[in-house]
Amino acid sequence: MSDAVMQDELLVPAMGFAAGMVSVAVWLVDEGATVLAGDRVVQLVAGAATVDLVAPVTGRLERQLVDEDETVEPGERLAVFVASAESRP
Repeated sequence: MSDAVMQDELLVPAMGFAAGMVSVAVWLVDEGATVLAGDRVVQLVAGAATVDLVAPVTGRLERQLVDEDETVEPGERLAVFVASAESRP
C-alpha cells in the first residue's frame, strides 16, 4: 500500500453561461473540514441560478482556491481535496 497523498480538484462546471457570468456565492465548508463524497461544499451563482457543487471524494477540503464573490470561468479550479484512506482504490 502506498502512503502517497491522493488529491482531487473541484472545477467550475460548464454551465452554459457567458464568460464572467458565474461567481462564487458562498463556501459551505471551511478549509480543513472533513467531507463525504457528495456533500455540498460551495454555491455558485450564474444569472438567477444558484448551483451547489459537491465534494468529489471523501476526505478533507485542503484549500479553497477562489474567494467568495469572485468571478470564475468554466474549468477553473475552485478547491483541492485530500482523499481519506477509506476512499482510495
